[in-house]
Amino acid sequence: MSIESIVLFAHGARDPDWALPAQRVAAEVRRLRPEVKVTVAFLEFMEPNLVDAVDEAARAGAESVRVVPLFLAQGGHLKRDVPALMDAARQKHPGCRIELVSAVGEDEGVVRAMAAYSAGA
Repeated sequence: MSIESIVLFAHGARDPDWALPAQRVAAEVRRLRPEVKVTVAFLEFMEPNLVDAVDEAARAGAESVRVVPLFLAQGGHLKRDVPALMDAARQKHPGCRIELVSAVGEDEGVVRAMAAYSAGA
């Protein structure tokens, strides 16, 4: 059985309360996948950063790390900044499969949930 880790990757902010929704998502992922280590990482202003979170997962024995951007779309950070961070993490841990998935906001289920919320349904 392979050891998995999920890194929920968010932008970050100076206000510590900004991270609370990401922590709520992490708690729900842990409930759904109790066998998987789940970490929240940030692009800026907050810790841990993405490379440190992947380092921690690899040191804990993860054979695969799924990086899930908690972003609405594949914008500038995901197109320019994140590929370099992913390359750095992969170079440090060549024996670990490190996968970057699409921004969560691009998933059809998420789009429908946001639409239902916006419509008051």
